[in-house]
Formats: sequence, structure tokens, C-alpha cells
Amino acid sequence: MSVTDPTAWATAMNNLGMVPVGLPGQQLVSGFDPGLNMMTGITPINPMIPGLGLVPPPPPTEVAVVKEIIHCKSCTLFPQNPNLPPPSTRERPPGCKTVFVGGLPENATEEIIQEVFEQCGDITAIRKSKKNFCHIRFAEEFMVDKAIYLSGYRMRLGSSTDKKDSGRLHVDFAQARDDFYEWECKQRMRAREERHRRKLEEDRLRPPSPPAIMHYSEHEAALLADKLKDDSKFSEAITVLLSWIERGEVNRRSANQFYSMVQSANSHVRRLMNEKATHEQEMEEAKENFKNALTGILTQFEQIVAVFNASTRQKAWDHFSKAQRKNIDIWRKHSEELRNAQSEQLMGIRREEEMEMSDDENCDSPTKKMRVDESALAAQAYALKEENDSLRWQLDAYRNEVELLKQEKEQLFRTEETVTKDQQLQFLQQTMQGMQQQLLTIQEELNNKKSELEQAKEEQSHTQALLKVLQEQEINVLTVALVNQDRENNIEKRSQGLKSEKEALLIGIISTFLHVHPFGANIEYLWSYMQQLDSKISANEIEMLLMRLPRMFKQEFTGVGATLEKRWKLCAFEGIKTT
Repeated sequence: MSVTDPTAWATAMNNLGMVPVGLPGQQLVSGFDPGLNMMTGITPINPMIPGLGLVPPPPPTEVAVVKEIIHCKSCTLFPQNPNLPPPSTRERPPGCKTVFVGGLPENATEEIIQEVFEQCGDITAIRKSKKNFCHIRFAEEFMVDKAIYLSGYRMRLGSSTDKKDSGRLHVDFAQARDDFYEWECKQRMRAREERHRRKLEEDRLRPPSPPAIMHYSEHEAALLADKLKDDSKFSEAITVLLSWIERGEVNRRSANQFYSMVQSANSHVRRLMNEKATHEQEMEEAKENFKNALTGILTQFEQIVAVFNASTRQKAWDHFSKAQRKNIDIWRKHSEELRNAQSEQLMGIRREEEMEMSDDENCDSPTKKMRVDESALAAQAYALKEENDSLRWQLDAYRNEVELLKQEKEQLFRTEETVTKDQQLQFLQQTMQGMQQQLLTIQEELNNKKSELEQAKEEQSHTQALLKVLQEQEINVLTVALVNQDRENNIEKRSQGLKSEKEALLIGIISTFLHVHPFGANIEYLWSYMQQLDSKISANEIEMLLMRLPRMFKQEFTGVGATLEKRWKLCAFEGIKTT
């Protein structure tokens, strides 16, 4: 067989299961040595060159894979026919580092297998079987992908054409216990690292624990009293005071000291009320600013709606295209909806202000003076009550001191000190008696003030009842007048007949519409339907026309409370049925 004959070369390639590369009549190689049965003139590929490996990186999925012939020292690898489907592989096990290599030549040795596959990466173990297959374990997982690339290649040892020296390789993923164990170890290590990282993050985001509260002592109590007087340290000091009281640190010796600290805490009430008043004033100013800004926005909306209304008039409307008219109509409707929403919000704010003003006017009623007197009496009673409580607490403190002195007197012998203590005891008893008398007088005054307060409340309730009676009488008079006025207006409207053919046409359309809606319809629904026929008609005209014909149309109220609604119904056929 001539080497330069392209037909013979193609036949030999087909016998090996490979597609011949080249055109008819074109020499495929630059030289061929028939004695060695090897191609010359082609430099063998060195897979160890930096940047050039035995297996090139996998190309993108969109580009067709073109495999080339691979030359090794002991063998040659020929790619499979590209028209054939790619070799199939099983599902990759987790942490796979081992591959199964089947279809090896019968004369292939471990050295030849290692020579071919060590270009894919470091090999840790090769387990060869007598049935032309082996298992190869690599050091890293990415090396398995390079080995899978060799699946489908035909391996030929040297230049021999014997069947025992050739075979088609099938490389696939293999499931090994060592790989799975290493993968599980890595997963557990990553899980530990993730738990450690989350714990550090939780510790970083955890709020700091509150500071420890010191134990009670006279020195700490004196420092706490100073802190209670300071506005900046009040919140910290009040928590300490609360914890001491809850612990039960209050006893006969420390009662006066705790009372002074409670009194200091009470002195902050006025400051807090002043702060509340300033915040309320700021809120009122913010409401006023918001109302002014909303008014300005509403005026601008009105101007925009006016622009849209002007553009929809006949003079300008005819010059716009169909698409422009559609856009203008959509913009106009959207701006009107926003304008109505803003106006409703502004009217709500004004209604709230009117309600507040009406409450202030009600305060100017004849009961205002009585309320002022009542508030003055209540303030006096509250002051007397506070004074009474302070005297009672002082009395309790003195009693505690007296009991302490008695206990000390029983423990000590009769000496000169005991005589002085008896004198002090007598003096304290006298002062206690005087304070008891003051307490009795204050209680009598408090009882008198309470009786006066009850009388004032009774008078106030009586005057309020009179006011309610007068208001009901005024409301009845107003309702009677309004009913008479409505009757007169209805009589006048009934006397008026139809003025034009347009009104007759409107009555016919409205009668048909209300006949279709047996449960009635409100005036806005009627107006929206009539506006489709006549855009210039208004809701007031429709309502006046319906009121002029009470025998044909009647008005009924439906709903309760906030859902109360006026609906018009057709009653002309009811009159025919009754007759």
C-alpha cells in the first residue's frame, strides 16, 4: 500500500474506526516512514509544557468539541468519529476522585496506563483488573474532569495492528468509599466553620447585658440622691431606686432617706409635662406646615386640571392626533383622581379643626365658671391631700424613731444618758401630739372641701340636663321649619311641568334606567350614565328634574350609619297598580 495514496490511507483509518482528515488527493502528513510504521515530520505534543496539557480545558457548550490525536511514548490515542454521539456517563458521586477506565487493550500495563492518565493530574492509586479495565484515583476532584475527556478515544500500543494492542477507552465516574468519606469530612468541617462564624456573628449582634446594680448603703444612697436631681442621669438612677425598693431595702432606719429620693423623683413630673407641651407645640406647627404645603399642592393640581380641560376644548382638540388625544384623556383622568384625593384629605383636616373649634366653643357655655370653680376646688383638695400625706409620712418616721429609742432604752442601764433620752422621748411625744392635732384639722378641712366639690358636681349635672332639654327643643323647632320648607318647595316643584322636549327625553331615559335597576340608584350613578349621552348635563339638573315628578320617582334612604345612602326609584307603575 502506498503511503501517499489518499484512498488507501482513508481505508486504513476507517478500519481503525476513525474519520479520515483531509481532502481527496491531498497528502495528510508531511512524511511517513514505512519501515517504522510511524508518521514523521509531526512534532509530538508534550503535555508537560506549561500552559499546554494533554487534555485541553472543556470548550463552551455552544462550540462543537473537536478532539485531536494524542501521541505518547508507548501508545497513540485516536479520537472517535465526531458524528457519533458522545459517550455517556453516570451521575457524578459527591467528592468523586476515582474514575473507571474500560476498553483497555489486553497488552496494556500499569506503566502505560499511568503514562496516559498522569497528564491529567497526580495519581494516588491504580487498581487494574485482568478483564481489560482499571480504577484510577486522583489527588483532586478537578483532575477527574480531564480524565473523562479521554472517554471514546481509541488506544493503540506502538505501531502494532494486532487487536490485543488496541481498544476503545470508556472513562466514567466511579463510586469509592474513600472519596465519599473525605467528602463527608470536608462537609463536616465546613459545617463547623459555618456554625463558628454564625456564633461569632450572633455574639457580635447580641445587645450588651445591663450593668449590675450596686447593693444598698448609705454612701450609695447619697450618691443616688444626687443623680436623681440631675436630668441627664435620672433614667439610670430611677432604675437603681426601683430595684432597691423591689429588693426590700426599705426599713425603719432608711425610710426617711428613701422618702427623700421618692420626692426627688416626683419633682421631675413638672419637667416631663413641660417637655410634653413643647412636643405638642412642635406637632401643631408641623400640622400647620403640612396643611399649607397640601394647599399649595392642591392649587397646582387645579392648574394642571385646568390645562387639560382647556386642551380638550374644540379649538385645540381638533389639532391633536388620535394617540395624543388618548394620552391627554388618560392624563386628565389621572390628575383629576389625584386632585380629588388631595382635596378630600384637606377637607378632612379642616373638618377636624372645625370639630376642635366647636369643642372650644362649647367650653364657653354657662357651665364654664362652674368648671373653673370645680378645678380650683380640686386643686386645693389635691394640695391638702399631698400635705396630709407628707405629714402622715413624717409622723410614721417619728414613730419609727420613737420605737428605736424605746428599744435602746430597754437595752441600756439607767444612767444620765437614759434621763436625756426620756426627755427627748417626751419632747417627741409632745411634737407628735401637736402633729396629730394638725392632721385632724387638715382632715376636717379636706372633708369640707369634698362636700363642696360634691355640691358643685350636682349643680353642674343639673345645668347640663337643662342645656340638653333646651338643645332638644331648638332641634325640634328647626326640624319642623325645615319640613315645612321642604313641603312648600315640593308643592312648587310639583306645580311646574315639563319645560322642553329635552326634559321629556331625559325623563324617558331615566325611567328606563331605573326600571332596569329595581333596587334604585344614587344620583352619582345616574349622572355618570347620563353624561355618556350628554356631557354637559350636571347632577343638580337631574336631581331637580326627579324632584319635580314625585309621582314617577321617589327617593329612599338605604344603609345604616356611615353607609347611609339616598337612592331614587321608579314608582310610576306602582300608581298604575293601585288604581
